[in-house]
Amino acid sequence: MTQSPASPPRTLRPFGRVHIVGIGGIGMSGIAEVMHVMGYEVQGSDLSENANTNRLAEMGVPILIGHREENITGAGVVTVSSAVADDNVEMQAARARHIPVVRRAEMLAELMRLKPCLTVAGTHGKTT
Repeated sequence: MTQSPASPPRTLRPFGRVHIVGIGGIGMSGIAEVMHVMGYEVQGSDLSENANTNRLAEMGVPILIGHREENITGAGVVTVSSAVADDNVEMQAARARHIPVVRRAEMLAELMRLKPCLTVAGTHGKTT
């Protein structure tokens, strides 16, 4: 099933194309899906295909297998998870080209500032 992206909301900062390094991870794939549905141009790379990359590809999100400098061509921002090492070739290329590199938590915070949010904290019972 292919979802048509909406027009980007005016309240979210303009990013241009968002390139997500490690897009196959559960957290990054979720951010990619939300941004795609919101109307942002999203693409990403991962070391291998998995169920998340396949699902995103079916939605129309371009998925690149392997990390290469040319993968970030045209990106306005590069988003990475904490699982991505600082010496990752895409991160290094983004920094060399002065493309902003945004951590997953920062991108998630940017998305969450648009909606009311309830946080559940504590040591026990959060999943139930």
